[in-house]
Amino acid sequence: QAKRNAVVGELGDWEQLRDAGAAVRAHSLAHLDAYLEQFERECTKAGGQVHWARDTAEANQIILGLVQRHGAEEVLKIKTMTSEEIGLNRHLEANGVRPHETDLAELIIQLGKDRPSHFVVPALHKNRMQVREIFQREMNLPELGERPEDLASAARGYLREKYLRIKVAISGANFLIAENGAVCIVESEGNGRMCLTLPEVLISVVGIEKVLPRYQDLEIFLQTLPRSATGERMNPYNSIWTGVREGDGPKEFHVVLLDNRRSPILGDAESRQTLQCIRCAACLNVCPVYHQTGGHAYESVYAGPIGAILTPQLHSMTEGRSLPYASSLCGACYEVCPVKINIPEVLIHLRGKIVEQDQETLSGRLDRKSTRLNSSQ
Repeated sequence: QAKRNAVVGELGDWEQLRDAGAAVRAHSLAHLDAYLEQFERECTKAGGQVHWARDTAEANQIILGLVQRHGAEEVLKIKTMTSEEIGLNRHLEANGVRPHETDLAELIIQLGKDRPSHFVVPALHKNRMQVREIFQREMNLPELGERPEDLASAARGYLREKYLRIKVAISGANFLIAENGAVCIVESEGNGRMCLTLPEVLISVVGIEKVLPRYQDLEIFLQTLPRSATGERMNPYNSIWTGVREGDGPKEFHVVLLDNRRSPILGDAESRQTLQCIRCAACLNVCPVYHQTGGHAYESVYAGPIGAILTPQLHSMTEGRSLPYASSLCGACYEVCPVKINIPEVLIHLRGKIVEQDQETLSGRLDRKSTRLNSSQ
């Protein structure tokens, strides 16, 4: 929080950037069909291949099919919450394909057979000695030191061999650009850059809400995202690529556009702003409830305030129904959100929907009971 406040304070136009980011995201969502079709046209024109997935099952089947088509038994993975959402790793493993997470925190989680607790720092709940124990056991390094440099060096050696050998990589994306069919990933370690350039086949699975109209729109988000996420002025690695090019990067590039119940959210005027999220996790970092409970308490892929409004909607309000109540409605999340999602407003809206559903369920039960009583008489 201190780092974030410092780098945000350097910008005299921070509030204007928030307004601009919110306006771009709201505009994108209001015209999502047109921008997605434009993205498909431009991406295809550049040599990419676009696939549309209605739900988790379809997305997993498309990705597995692409992996199997190339005879791959292992794949590289760049950290992606979208793949967590669809349970991609489990699906690949169940079908004989071993995924290797390359983000350091995700690698720790995978080798430790754990679950992420934070968007940006998935292994936030692990300390240095726990990481050392995991690496000693899983990497067969009994003499591994405990300095951060030792742990980073072990991960680097473990992953470098895989970068050079494995031919298929799977990523998410921070943004899609409709104007030129480009995909953008921002990251801090360089593992993403390795996965985007070395493999022969790259598959990116992306929620349909991630599209931006113009390349120039990145001017806003490449300033607000790193400041909100990690307290940095700029992400160390900003990778933007379009299609394929002979002799440079993957020979095949696929984008899987995932709906998975995003369309109903889009159709709810009150809840639509949920999809403006750029996954910076600023709301987690400031939330008093998250501070007390941690990410695992939410029992969902998306934790914290944004998870409290996104998760129930992705499950048609049948799962995660307690999450909209996991908030004091203090409004701190709204104050730090770089795209001005009014999370407390949506929380109240979802609480109302839950009450309405419960009333309808109770009314239905009473009607059925009344019918049975009348028929018995």
